[in-house]
Amino acid sequence: MLRSLHMKLVMIMVLLILSLMMVVGAFLINSVTAFYLEDFYSQMGEVFQEPSLYHDLTTPSGEEENGAEQLALVLEAYAGELGVDNRNRKLYILDGNGVCRVSPDGEEVQLEYTENLLFAMTTGLETNEVGDESNLAADYMDVAVPIHRGGQEYIIYILDNKATSNDLTNQMLVLIIESLVFGLIISILLSFLLSKTMITPIQSLTEGAMRVAERDFSRKIEVSSQDEIGVLTDTFNDMAGQLQDTLRQVENERNKLDTLFLHMTDGVVAFSRAGRVIHSNPAAARMLRRRIGEETTYEELFGNTAALEQVLSAPDHLEGDLPVRDRYLELLMAPFDRGREGGGALVVIHDVTEQRKNEEMRREFVANVSHELRTPLTNIRSYAETLTDNAGDLPPDMEKKFLGVILNESDRMTHIVQDLLTLSRFDSERGELKLTRFSFEDAVQDMYNAVYMEAQKHSHALTLELEPGMPEILADRERILQVMMNIVSNSIKYTPDGGHIDIYAGRKQNRVWMIVNDDGIGIPEEDRPRIFERFYRVDKARSRQSGGTGLGLSIAKEIVERHQGRITLLRKEGPGLAIRLELNIEGPGDGNE
Repeated sequence: MLRSLHMKLVMIMVLLILSLMMVVGAFLINSVTAFYLEDFYSQMGEVFQEPSLYHDLTTPSGEEENGAEQLALVLEAYAGELGVDNRNRKLYILDGNGVCRVSPDGEEVQLEYTENLLFAMTTGLETNEVGDESNLAADYMDVAVPIHRGGQEYIIYILDNKATSNDLTNQMLVLIIESLVFGLIISILLSFLLSKTMITPIQSLTEGAMRVAERDFSRKIEVSSQDEIGVLTDTFNDMAGQLQDTLRQVENERNKLDTLFLHMTDGVVAFSRAGRVIHSNPAAARMLRRRIGEETTYEELFGNTAALEQVLSAPDHLEGDLPVRDRYLELLMAPFDRGREGGGALVVIHDVTEQRKNEEMRREFVANVSHELRTPLTNIRSYAETLTDNAGDLPPDMEKKFLGVILNESDRMTHIVQDLLTLSRFDSERGELKLTRFSFEDAVQDMYNAVYMEAQKHSHALTLELEPGMPEILADRERILQVMMNIVSNSIKYTPDGGHIDIYAGRKQNRVWMIVNDDGIGIPEEDRPRIFERFYRVDKARSRQSGGTGLGLSIAKEIVERHQGRITLLRKEGPGLAIRLELNIEGPGDGNE
């Protein structure tokens, strides 16, 4: 309701009246208070500046016993001029120590020491200055006049409680509130009339715009006035007519291109000079991973690659790249119908993801292989040069140690080359499987026995739990054992000494499974998708120290996929890693899950 223009106009008028009355009210109230304050201090100043009064106040009459009472008698004659009525404005006479000697009710009272009173007591008695500082925010008005009479010090203190000012302020506030209510009623009535006059033609425009949005151009909006809204209505009718003609032309062109673009494997998107989509084929939407409609613009799709003006002014064509999620697209952008109002830009999209991935994998593979082989070769050369340069001078035990390092690095290079040859055979489809039937339970037990001593060297607690009745499976036993050994060896290597490694195996329907769960260093969440990549390692320094090449799990994944099985990382609480291996009981040809 409040979102309508009608209510907004009413609220504006109401807020305007409220704001105006609040400003006027605050100004009037402050003015009245300031007037009374100024009148009070002016009145006090005029009275106390009279020479005759000052003479009477400062000159004692003979040897008087009570100067304060004499001052009261003198001031009683000026009570009318001072406005003292002993109800709202009272007169007090204090001695130099601030003790009240004369009060309206005749009793000794303890006055609140205001700023003016304190000033008269501390400074005024010495300098004969009057304490008459005004304070608009205070709920009182006061003046303190220091007097020296007959060798005694007195302070004439007049205190006004602002009752007269407050009464007038309250009456004025009531008047302002009554005026505000009356003004609000009038403003609401007027705003309703005004908003009705303005909103009726706007509602007609809105209804016409909705019909145009639904492609209904059969009716024009009636122009009922010659003001700005009437001009807007006339302009809208012209715009609707032009839009109808434009849509008709676009539809004709679109029908011509749809047949051509529909079955193309490459994506094609045509844009008008304004950057709106004229045509697009299904392949373009699939490649860009989004819906492409008439409302889509060139800026949304390809604005980050090249500006539309660059394409329209290009002598021939422009080329560019566009990454879309995990895909890489190659763009060829060229203008068509150059120089014509109906011209635009044509973008041809070609998916080059596989080519890019292959190139990236080749570069990364070469870089990783070079890095992995460089380290052992460097060590071998360093130790060999040391042996050559110090032939006959090194102790036998040191020479034996150096030769042992050379042999270890040679073995490491041999393992790297063997792993690379294994992956190469898989990549070239020459890694044939030797399928035989064997007991999956015995294979898991053999693997457990093979790695048990290695786990004991690291003080690991290695456990094995096998479900009873596991069947024989059809697979390459040597390759499956290699997969199991790779998984468990990684757990042994990357679990700190004294850790726990649990191996479980069993059967689920037509599959057998094995889970290896450890409490080692685990895999960071952001690196989990890369665990089966070639040369990937969690801790590179420790991997090389333990002889790891980063190819074990990659080879394991290749072997398992060739068996049409699955090897996955499991979610687990706490540290470490859990890997699950699943294989078909009836071998790679068993497609049942």
